[in-house]
Amino acid sequence: MHDYTKEDILRMVEEEDVAFIRLQFTDIFGTMKNMAVTVSQLEKALDNRCMFDVSSLEGISGELDSDMYLYPDLSTFEIFPWRPQQGKVARLICDVYRQDGTPYEGDPRYVLKRAIARAAEMGYTLNAGPECEFFLFHTDEDGLPTTLTHEQGGYFDVGPLDLGENARRDMVLTLEEMGFEILSSHHEIAPAQHEIDFRYDEALVTADNLMTFKLVVKTIAKRHGLHATFMPKPRIETYGSGMHVNLSLDRGGVNVFQDSEDVNGLSREGYYFIGGLMKHMKAVTCITNPTINSYKRFVPGYEAPVYMGWSSRTRGPLIRVPSGKGVNTRIELRSPDAAANPYLALAVLLEAGMDGIRNQIMPPDCIDEDIQKMTPQRRAELGIQELPRSLKEAVEELEKDELVLDVLGRRLADKIIKAHKKEYHDYCMQVTDWEISNYLYRL
Repeated sequence: MHDYTKEDILRMVEEEDVAFIRLQFTDIFGTMKNMAVTVSQLEKALDNRCMFDVSSLEGISGELDSDMYLYPDLSTFEIFPWRPQQGKVARLICDVYRQDGTPYEGDPRYVLKRAIARAAEMGYTLNAGPECEFFLFHTDEDGLPTTLTHEQGGYFDVGPLDLGENARRDMVLTLEEMGFEILSSHHEIAPAQHEIDFRYDEALVTADNLMTFKLVVKTIAKRHGLHATFMPKPRIETYGSGMHVNLSLDRGGVNVFQDSEDVNGLSREGYYFIGGLMKHMKAVTCITNPTINSYKRFVPGYEAPVYMGWSSRTRGPLIRVPSGKGVNTRIELRSPDAAANPYLALAVLLEAGMDGIRNQIMPPDCIDEDIQKMTPQRRAELGIQELPRSLKEAVEELEKDELVLDVLGRRLADKIIKAHKKEYHDYCMQVTDWEISNYLYRL
């Protein structure tokens, strides 16, 4: 995060020959939007005087007050390295405000900032580190995306098996040029699947970084003639793409999850945070896994979690406590995917965990067996529950969880629920290739 002033940005724009500035914001579905202004309008934008009409945006349409303002966050100013060196293009991530100067409660960035403020009242700061997986596929002769690939690379393979390594290298270099600290990048399990991990940061910075990360990955892939997709399950026969999220809480600069005397290296607050996540996980899943396709990833045998359990020793549960201890103590939630709106996802995860701390909710016992290989009888004996197996089930769980509804705000929650119900209804009306191949001939 940069500590820029208005004067700093005006000076850099002049020195770097910036011609366009993109004022970016995110809709409720996690899609990046923007309004571009020229340098002549930059001072107006920096004074929070850029109005835009939200009446046609998904999830916002229907607002009586449809004229709103974009308030740029000066710390997010970046110049796009891939644009021309003359007449460069820069961006500012913005918050959405109403005409009366109050934050728009349906702005996902505001929802996260509100959750962060609530935790700060108790002295806590959330740090989050995502692990983003994505596929690189060919495009057709019209430049449209396909699910085709020539490569057969697998976990940690290198070229020539890994045909996407050049594109991935350019993504990493571009991200670093934009201030990211890249921890690692590698080929994932499935052909054409990749992962790039960047350093954890405070929750709002991480959410902003996730939106920037997806933009960079897609942009650089296109420059290599490829299509990058964060779709959770684009191919039937192989693994899906997840976005594991590593979480820790600081208080006064100290990681409060750590306890060197505990068998799992966790403090009471760490256990309570897990307890809160487990309590609200079914409703949270509607936000962290927000599409029909998200639930195609929750299939036994493909590494994604299906059952709700936690462990510090096995790698396959819903929540894992990694081996790093002391200042590196953290909780890894393995169910989210990158289709999630990062602002809303981190907001509900933070508030669920804080509910655990406020109410001292202890999680179920640690399970150090492979849950997916257990018999149904053994899972029932241990009281292990399943994650929602469809978007419909997840929406139903969201509707029952008062805390998660409150985090989102009732109006925003209603819009999300309505949109997901329509999506599921439209999906149920489809006749798929599978149905044709299985029923057309024999029925």
